[in-house]
Amino acid sequence: MNALEWRVAFSLSAVYAVRMLGLFMILPVFALYAQTLPNSTELLAGIAIGIYGLTQAIFQIPLGIASDRIGRKPVIIGGLCVFALGSILAALAQSIEMIIVGRTLQGMGAIAAATMALAADLTREENRARVMAFIGMTIGLSFMAAIILGPIIYTQAGMAGIFWFTFGLAITGILLVGWVVPTPLHIRSHRDAGIVSGYLLKALKNKALLRMNAGVFALHLIMTANFLVIPTLFIQQLDLPTLEHWKVYLPVFLVAFIGSIPLIIVAEKRHKIKPMLLAAITLLVLAEILLALGYEERYWLLIAFSLFFLGFNFLEAIQPSLVAKYSAVETKGTAMGIYNSTQFLGIFVGGLVGGWVNQQWQAAGVFWLSAVVAATWLLITLKLPTPAFYTSRVVRFEHAVSDWETMYQTLQKVRGIYEIAIVTEEQVAYLKVDKKELDEQGLRAILEAAA
Repeated sequence: MNALEWRVAFSLSAVYAVRMLGLFMILPVFALYAQTLPNSTELLAGIAIGIYGLTQAIFQIPLGIASDRIGRKPVIIGGLCVFALGSILAALAQSIEMIIVGRTLQGMGAIAAATMALAADLTREENRARVMAFIGMTIGLSFMAAIILGPIIYTQAGMAGIFWFTFGLAITGILLVGWVVPTPLHIRSHRDAGIVSGYLLKALKNKALLRMNAGVFALHLIMTANFLVIPTLFIQQLDLPTLEHWKVYLPVFLVAFIGSIPLIIVAEKRHKIKPMLLAAITLLVLAEILLALGYEERYWLLIAFSLFFLGFNFLEAIQPSLVAKYSAVETKGTAMGIYNSTQFLGIFVGGLVGGWVNQQWQAAGVFWLSAVVAATWLLITLKLPTPAFYTSRVVRFEHAVSDWETMYQTLQKVRGIYEIAIVTEEQVAYLKVDKKELDEQGLRAILEAAA
């Protein structure tokens, strides 16, 4: 990658990081804080944690499409301003109802799709996947950092301190977008990275993608529901004050992160992604059953929590790869937009339903709910087709092509190209290729002839 693309990768990753930190730092502590608020219940605590997921799911796709028309940076900066406003309201709130309002506003600043589209505007097609992977890795690390930092900041500055810190992160994000992130010369519609409204129905009709959407919904429902009870259990069963919860989170996350790497390599390099996916979901089912039966014993609690996050880390990493494999070559960006929206919807339902179950049946009920959701997900996933291990490739023609039909037929004859979608008005061909089989010289010759 060139210097501009590295700058894009680092700066947009930083924008994502500050926002993810702000959203997730309350996750490991809010259930504890809610107990100190007047009129608070477990249900309202769950809603406060998850409500931002609802507004994220509602606004992400419309704002992504809007960024094609009014520009990426105005949408991103506007979203961060709304996020900052929500953080201020939550920081000043004296009741759980006002915190819910603040969290609702935080979610309305849904900038994920617009940020990915900006990354696509600023990178060349051959390096776009690397930049997206870099950003994706940052998102995962930010989540882990948020879970570790949340209890520390909460102990030192209270819940208001977390929200003020979140406000500062939002301002940092605005400054990054305004003065560090490059401004694209041209805004284009990127079918491999952005959302195209005309492809929404096509992506929603893909049965394999619907199963993947159900999976990410279930995964984040379970994660959110679990964090409604886990912090309290760490205090009750481990006799661990809130400030020291990082002593559990840090080693568990490190082991889960390192442990998931060889699993991902086996899944991708040895084409074992579906059986590994099923194994990871099964691990979640077992972890939740173990939590339900043994959460009152500290060692079983720690073992089950560690198993959960090993499965969670692997699934978080591998599922977007499967979405890309199951989607048509030209609908990849739209499919990912729907997938991300479903993920946020799962967070909302996890907070809502998990909070209600916690109010009725306490921690055991939450873990049994999670086990049932994970088992249902496993049954849905059994019918997933075996994916093809192709790589997306975007080819841009710098000069007008006189006969696109002939070009399509010519590309079909290149060894290793298995799917082609040509967008004539953009002078772009979206390809799915087998990297091991692809005739690079033949493809290069076609492009040189077209030029």
